[in-house]
Amino acid sequence: MSYGLYIGKNLTATGHAYLAGYGDEPSSHWLEIIEETRHAAGATITVGVTPQADLPGVLSEIPQVPVTARHIRVCYSYYKGVPAPLANGGLNEYGVAVRDIWSTSRAELIAMTPADQTGPNYSDLAKLVLERARTAREGVELIGELIATYGYSTYGGNSHIIADPQEAWVVIECAGGQKLWVAERLGDNSIRASRPGYIGEIPNAPNDDFLFPDHFIDFAVSRGWHTVGGGFDVNSVYGDGRGPWEGARWIEAEMARRAEKPGKITLEDVIWAIRTPKLTGDTAGYGQVVPLVDPAHPALRMLWHAPIGAVAAPFMPVFLGMAEIAEEYRQHRFLTSGEHARFMDTRHALRGLTDTVSMVPQGIEASRSAVAICKRLLYLALRDPEASIPDLERVFVAHEARLTPLAENIQKAASLLLDAGREDLAVEVLTYFANSELRAGLRLAEQLADGLEARTRAFGGFDTSLEPKSSPQIW
Repeated sequence: MSYGLYIGKNLTATGHAYLAGYGDEPSSHWLEIIEETRHAAGATITVGVTPQADLPGVLSEIPQVPVTARHIRVCYSYYKGVPAPLANGGLNEYGVAVRDIWSTSRAELIAMTPADQTGPNYSDLAKLVLERARTAREGVELIGELIATYGYSTYGGNSHIIADPQEAWVVIECAGGQKLWVAERLGDNSIRASRPGYIGEIPNAPNDDFLFPDHFIDFAVSRGWHTVGGGFDVNSVYGDGRGPWEGARWIEAEMARRAEKPGKITLEDVIWAIRTPKLTGDTAGYGQVVPLVDPAHPALRMLWHAPIGAVAAPFMPVFLGMAEIAEEYRQHRFLTSGEHARFMDTRHALRGLTDTVSMVPQGIEASRSAVAICKRLLYLALRDPEASIPDLERVFVAHEARLTPLAENIQKAASLLLDAGREDLAVEVLTYFANSELRAGLRLAEQLADGLEARTRAFGGFDTSLEPKSSPQIW
């Protein structure tokens, strides 16, 4: 389902907006930095879903653009039969950030989805925006053009939040094969939580704050779902009719309260909103917070990353200008779909058996898995969540408070090097600092897990019941 949160710049202590959230899938997650890439004339990319997907479809080819942008993204290996690797969040060199969030369409639209549907799926759209969009609005227009030209492959309805330092948009993509989509602009005073994504009442025609295709309202009228002359509520007509869910209403109200403070909303507040156990648990595959700023150099763009749900992981800075991501945070076999039947040798492949060699490089698998380590910490903490989770939060808040000014100073140092034309040194500084802190955060998680294991064993050992424990959530 995933969770996205946008905070407008007028509501923050620093005067810039934030886009934050997490992915909500059970498979493996890993960080990637994708280089700016030039493509040959006539190149294409494969998009869509296969006949094996929950709502089946047909893969197709669409044209590639000549150059795709450098970007950071989190990928994962499985969701509802959609081809891997998938992505639902990231940041590109132009400052465009994306979050992908489930948003179910009404039952009739889901039922009319063609079994041979074609066109980009929700992950394709997120990646294409990261690769091609220079502004948030351009990302919205790109989605609209792609759907109009090639269709949309759905698993039942979806949404995106697309943001840049100036504005943000919520985009809803409907099931049904009717090329229905709609976008709402979020302003400088906006607070929007999506889980699922929603849009309420829209005008009768597109304007500066709402975009949708010409047939968007007419199709609902033709099906008897809307009466001409009445207000058109997108969620009521094309969605689940529930409006914002309880968790979204709660966090929007809480962030509005914090915006009323003299200091307004801080980075710590945004991290808290992604960490709070009221909203975050085992289903959260990772955490991400993007400060929507315009630094002097694209290499200085950054996001804060937690390798699992941040209730049991610290947030750590990752810079677009890094040369590489620490091995511990790349793709590992832990929770990767299909790895249960693959090996780290070629014996079976040499006998002619296909798909038997692991997709993960052996050298990466030889390193620790950040996801596995932090999941261990989460499950230890959930043995006694009332005592353990507040303790973890205090430690992580202190760790992040130490990191924040250090990250700012590293950005300043790298900026001076870039101003002096020493891009090579700036890349080294950013890479060394970020990877050192990624590994320091991992050591912290290991030490906390060891401490919780010792406490668990001292107070009676492990409960091996098949019924898992968890913190209550309000989604």
